[in-house]
Amino acid sequence: MISIWSHGVADANMPESFLAETLEKVRRHPWWRARARLALTTLQKHGVTVPAAVADVGCGWGTNLDALEKSGYSTTGFDISRRILEMIDHPGRSLVEMDLNQPLPANHALFDALLALDVIEHLDDDHGAVSSMAKLLKPAGVAIISVPALPELFSDFDAIQGHRRRYLPETLRAAFADTGLEIREIFWWGAWMVPVLRRMRNRPESAMGPQKTYADYLKLPPWPVPVLMSAAYAFEHGRAAQGSLKTGSSLFAVAVRKN
Repeated sequence: MISIWSHGVADANMPESFLAETLEKVRRHPWWRARARLALTTLQKHGVTVPAAVADVGCGWGTNLDALEKSGYSTTGFDISRRILEMIDHPGRSLVEMDLNQPLPANHALFDALLALDVIEHLDDDHGAVSSMAKLLKPAGVAIISVPALPELFSDFDAIQGHRRRYLPETLRAAFADTGLEIREIFWWGAWMVPVLRRMRNRPESAMGPQKTYADYLKLPPWPVPVLMSAAYAFEHGRAAQGSLKTGSSLFAVAVRKN
């Protein structure tokens, strides 16, 4: 079921056609599956256990929702794109159309935790978005927010999908200042991806145009590369969750609502 809290223009954040046309590719991609596993591990590490109520803000293709639901969490998915919400809707699933740039409705639901994985980099006002998300949490509720890391890796692929920026730990921390969320930890993920992305950054854009470039990026390489990618993420999983990686293609912040 899809509820409506507010309307917005999805293409202002990420072209809606990309979301719709890449749904099946993303569901099979090792990166999204590995990120969802790390999010679940991080929830449990910070005491958010089944059947806690978890909001997935910017749920997009629904990969995190799938993982949360299979684990037994009570979940609600939020996204600005009505089109993608309709594509991932099914009986028993709770979905909300919402624009983070708009005020939240009065007497809205509160959650034990929220995920916002690779969301705030799509927004001009990342600080305002974090402030809005803080209001979705109960007191002492846990927010897990991930972002693309290392500004020097910013590429045509970032621009194509609507990224405004990539982050360093200090710039991610700044997005939480005076939002009502107190950061518990910031950690890296995807260290093995950094040299890969550096090489890709120097690759010329596809002659087929931006949409072809995006589709090519998400295209799974031939076997056994997907297996090797999954193994690389699995190898790093524990070190990322423990906060022992020294770099990465992504950063995760874990924060708690103070009151």
